[in-house]
Amino acid sequence: MTMPVVRTTRSTCPYCGVGCGVLIDSEGTGAEARITGVRGDPAHPANAGRLCTKGSTLHLTATPGVRQRQRYLNPAWRAARGEPLQPSDWETTHRQVADRLLALRAAHGPDAIGFYISGQLLTEDYHAFNKLARGLVGTNHIDSNSRLCMSAAVAGYKQSLGADAPPTCYEDLEQADCLFIAGANTAWAHPILFRRIEAARAQRPGMKIIVVDPRRTETAEFADLHLALKPGTDVALFHGMLHACIWEGWIDSAFIERHTAGFEALKALVRTMTPAESARLTGLAESEILQAAQWFAQSRAALSLYCMGLNQSSSGTAKNTALINLHLATGQIGRPGAGPFSLTGQPNAMGGRETGGMATLLPGHRDPADAAHRQEVADLWGVPHLPDRPGKTAIEMFQAAARGEIKALWIACTNPAQSLPDQALVRAALARCEFVILQEAFSGTETAAFADVILPAATWAEKDGTVTNSERCISRVRAALAPVGEARADWCIVRDIARRMALTLRPEGPDLFAWDGPEDLWMEHREATRGRDLDITGLSYPMLDQSPRQWPWPEGATAATARLYEDGRFAHADGRARFIAKPFMPTAETQDARYPIALSTGRLRDQWHGMSRTGTVASLFAGEPAPLLRMHPADMVRRRLETGSLVRVQSRRGALIVALGADEQVGLQRAWLPMHWGSEFLGGRGLLGINALTQPAFCPDARQPELKFAAVSVEAVDLPWRIVGAAWVPPGEAVILRSQLRALMAEADYACCLPVPTPVNASATATANAKAKANDNDNDNDNDNDNAVATTPDEREGWSLELAFAEPPPASLVMALSTVLGLTGSGVLRYADGRRGRSRALRLEGEGDQACLQALLRIGEGREAAWLDALWRERTPVAPFGRRLLAPDSAQSLPHLSPQVCNCFNLREDAIRACLQRSPVGTDEAQRLAALQAELHCGTQCGSCLPALRRLVRLAAPSPSPLPLPSPLNPSPTSDLPAKESS
Repeated sequence: MTMPVVRTTRSTCPYCGVGCGVLIDSEGTGAEARITGVRGDPAHPANAGRLCTKGSTLHLTATPGVRQRQRYLNPAWRAARGEPLQPSDWETTHRQVADRLLALRAAHGPDAIGFYISGQLLTEDYHAFNKLARGLVGTNHIDSNSRLCMSAAVAGYKQSLGADAPPTCYEDLEQADCLFIAGANTAWAHPILFRRIEAARAQRPGMKIIVVDPRRTETAEFADLHLALKPGTDVALFHGMLHACIWEGWIDSAFIERHTAGFEALKALVRTMTPAESARLTGLAESEILQAAQWFAQSRAALSLYCMGLNQSSSGTAKNTALINLHLATGQIGRPGAGPFSLTGQPNAMGGRETGGMATLLPGHRDPADAAHRQEVADLWGVPHLPDRPGKTAIEMFQAAARGEIKALWIACTNPAQSLPDQALVRAALARCEFVILQEAFSGTETAAFADVILPAATWAEKDGTVTNSERCISRVRAALAPVGEARADWCIVRDIARRMALTLRPEGPDLFAWDGPEDLWMEHREATRGRDLDITGLSYPMLDQSPRQWPWPEGATAATARLYEDGRFAHADGRARFIAKPFMPTAETQDARYPIALSTGRLRDQWHGMSRTGTVASLFAGEPAPLLRMHPADMVRRRLETGSLVRVQSRRGALIVALGADEQVGLQRAWLPMHWGSEFLGGRGLLGINALTQPAFCPDARQPELKFAAVSVEAVDLPWRIVGAAWVPPGEAVILRSQLRALMAEADYACCLPVPTPVNASATATANAKAKANDNDNDNDNDNDNAVATTPDEREGWSLELAFAEPPPASLVMALSTVLGLTGSGVLRYADGRRGRSRALRLEGEGDQACLQALLRIGEGREAAWLDALWRERTPVAPFGRRLLAPDSAQSLPHLSPQVCNCFNLREDAIRACLQRSPVGTDEAQRLAALQAELHCGTQCGSCLPALRRLVRLAAPSPSPLPLPSPLNPSPTSDLPAKESS
């Protein structure tokens, strides 16, 4: 038998801006080609072979099942809003899209068309969209979802240093004596960089780490000093630190004199921001502010890392420049281990900035407000001129669409009906828009419901081009497989529609879109950088094929410039950096008696954005299996709120109902909720996901919205009636099941629809069930198991739906859900109590001692029979429970479902605790961690769970103890077991 030939393709991870290299293993050819695995690329400078949990499961987002059943395979049109999509072909689609856009442009002008694109596009894709929008359509209304994550960093760099160019590199992590992490949970958002931080600390224990974050995150726990400031008060902190540096003589006067301008104005501004005043505004101790200032200023090299906590703010640019002011005042810039380092949120947000793919940018770091810059780009593109009207940024674009000013929106590789703030306005804008184009790879996003046309796009493992990471390093992205179905590269889709439009708009002109491959677009982009601060005219595709390269790399260069401004000359015309004197401003809205809680959003370790990609991998839900609002236990007691109960979170814009958990890591009068939970997963009647709560107020300089702060109320909600339905099905049925379950969410007051990871102990059960099914197939007279599912764990998927109601649920909904779950007809075990409105329906798979629940539906008040959920989820054999499965009021104690810690080795917290209890008495934390890893291997592969493991090691007793310890990963664990109340 001939063994299939395995190919290995070098590419880049499509998640965060670290830019990790990956090796994609694949086999087969043509339609039979498939990816068999993914590994970290040991030759890539960003990650040296490491991958986080998301990166290490990338191959699971490109399985044959996902590609065939969770991807758009053909262009599709809707005859009218609300009607189903109808498949089409590319030729017809190109013509219809071009004709519709031309008609709207002719009737309303070019500014009636807007483009909303993504930091996950490749540089070549960005170039295509920008040239279409500005060079052909004639509008500056093109913006990226990078507006939501990086625009304040862009504005801050430009104001302070003269160019949007991060002056540092990853090697500075090993060179820094003081690491100042502000508004970034690096351990979760950029795990591979955090591995480098851990290694640097191990090599140099004297390194000081300061973390600025209102919440005590996994990153904060690793710090020498955690500054748990009040949300939104970063400028007051940085100004207080600068005041201390000036007062104590910790500034570098010579550097200030030779290389900067504007210091006297800033000095006057911070004169009144004493450490005492800073402490009053931030809620910190004055001694903490002084300590942070001293470590930062007096260290040989201070490196700052910052991300969304600074950027997603109505004062985002001021926060960025206030931090850069500290670097300039103390001379902590332009040398190894020192400088302000903005961590990029998306894989190619930097490439989008380079190509000018945002309303406030032009290619090559040019300014659309500068007539000379506009003409330079026009000449490069071969068009007479570029539009001079200011383009609308993301929030402004959707506001204009809601007013009826923008008639058409072309949305690519992003999901604004989940990710933008003030969802009521966003969805009103999409509904009013006359023509919505969605260019997308994955099916089922919220935005798709508003789309008039779907353009199926290629995605990771099918694309070819380049991306630029946080340290200005350009990497090649390569295709391991052909695009699935009729999907095409994003730039290719743009090219073909643009050419049709050009027949009308430029009938006599040369072809602006004469591209045969991605390298053609990249060469045009490269030319736009000539003579600019990001000059890459010395690079080529063949050079990038050899290895990733940092910019700038001008023609004639032989090496990259790892660090910028080492000569003390900055990118402003006079060579001097600017101190930016902006006063501290409070958040755009404030807490009051009606909205007393400060809500912040953030990332989960194992999820990405709106989860259109990570949501296809059930195992990534193991660590955080359901949405949970976290609050301090004292706040919960004060408001008479209980762990596991449903609460209504209300802001000035909208509401959300979600389960509640206690977490001492969240400060008083604060709450925290992951950013990922859109209405695909968390909803109910009239509820629009997490961003129904967030506010569209934005930074005046960066136009970046304040997603990190919203004033809310949190109140108990009385929804006693619950329905829980769940089923394990073959993968071919899972997408249909998901769609059918989601269709029922809007009929309840609260709804949560989620995939469920295959349980760790399912292998033996599945094997036994397969044998049982085989026996069943030999006995056609046995109808009880006709619908049993007989597959291995990797071949089945689980989905669950929880609904809550103020009144007993309608019978029509119960019947609809029963049908969806296959709990009608014969072979179903049933219990019903009509007087109390309780009922259960169960279907078993397998036989005898190995029979377990394949599907369940339970209805009742409160948590009646909730223990069955755990039986289903864990695929536990039901034989020991016998008649109790259908007995009234049958509470049953089962082991608590411990949260998963290590995804790579499927290790839960209880197993890790048990191992730690066996550690020898007297060993220190490092030895205990080493012993844990030696026995269970957790934290030895991707390392993403190391912060959690260290916390468990710290909390564990040095000798065996019969008393359970509080869970550090889930301080208020929620389970479906009545013995241990949770959700």
